[in-house]
Amino acid sequence: MTFSEIFRQAFATFKAHKMRTFLTMFGIVWGIASVILLVGLGRGFTVDQKKHMESLGKDLVIVWGGRTSAQAGGLAAGREITLTIDDARLISNECYQVKSVSPELRRQVPEVSAFNSANRGVVGMWPAYQEFRSLKLDSGRLLTDEDEKESRRVVVLGSAAQQQLFPGQPAVGSMVSIKGVPYAVVGVLEKKNQNSNYSGPDNDYLFAPYSAVARDFPPPLKPGIVKGYLDDIVFQVADPDSHDDAVLQVRRTLGRVHHFEATDKDALFIWDTMDGAKILARIFDFVTLFFGCVAIVTLCLGGIGVMNIMLVSVRERTREIGVRKAMGATRRDILRQFFAESALLTIVSGSLGLAFGIGVCILAAWVPLPDFVPHPIVSVISVVASVLTLSLITLTAGMYPAQRAAEMTPVESLRYE
Repeated sequence: MTFSEIFRQAFATFKAHKMRTFLTMFGIVWGIASVILLVGLGRGFTVDQKKHMESLGKDLVIVWGGRTSAQAGGLAAGREITLTIDDARLISNECYQVKSVSPELRRQVPEVSAFNSANRGVVGMWPAYQEFRSLKLDSGRLLTDEDEKESRRVVVLGSAAQQQLFPGQPAVGSMVSIKGVPYAVVGVLEKKNQNSNYSGPDNDYLFAPYSAVARDFPPPLKPGIVKGYLDDIVFQVADPDSHDDAVLQVRRTLGRVHHFEATDKDALFIWDTMDGAKILARIFDFVTLFFGCVAIVTLCLGGIGVMNIMLVSVRERTREIGVRKAMGATRRDILRQFFAESALLTIVSGSLGLAFGIGVCILAAWVPLPDFVPHPIVSVISVVASVLTLSLITLTAGMYPAQRAAEMTPVESLRYE
């Protein structure tokens, strides 16, 4: 038998059993599409969460002062460690494993514009802060080194602060009174979708040069503490793979001037965001793997359905097999015929499933979704896994029924009722 005759007979069989063919193909289509969609959703969640983590800042470490838990340098345990602007400068000058650093001085003060008033926080920081804290500009400009050096009274507004102080009005170029001190608005930030923060969403804040905030809105004096103390210090590590070494270097540097050991974990409270990012990545890798396994099982069940349907077909066509063998059809002819039918079913169904799954992922990228629902991302791994699994199903689901049919003898087949 030629291949054209084999496929012609296969299509004739499918046409004669339309509903059976449709249900069999649907199982494979759904299984392949499930692999693409579920793995795509898992991949989408991973990328989306990574993006949200990076919205807090890239390779970021936040440091707060704590209390010593051990004696050091002849000083008693339980001392409060207060970070100052000198500490930020020391880290910048001495810690070579730190790429960028900035102080943070947060002041909760009233703001008044020509259109509205607010009581939002003002953050005093160095210009480098804007880059490693992922503050993206919507209009105007960001703060510069000259702004910090000259202690200029300029401010950049978060998106929520801009909407409250200048509802429906252009903010850049306008003035805002911060606790009675006039500041010029030089920029407005893009709206940021954050799933983590350490002092409130960036959208809510006003950002100004540290030197200006420290001069105009100094924090209350603490007994025994010189002027210039901070809420915290934020820095970006130079090499994310060596972030633990960078944190240890900062502990040692600050421990030297504040008289505590680097091993005293209570002396400084440190949030290393890269630790959280790694844990989150592992969780979502597991979720993606779980989705993939569920989808592969679904696909295998579809393959079992194909094999069962083909076994039923062999049983129903027993007399046909006997007639064909009596008329000269060889064992190889019967084997090729039934294998071609099952292979054609799985290949066509698999191709439709791939097209459907990839098509849905591509179309979903154009559909606006809520912030908590990520767009599925087509994964090369899922496509390759689908093709390999489909090939395995084609062999197992096709060969076994085909061998059953080929092994029938003409006499037994013609006696079958």
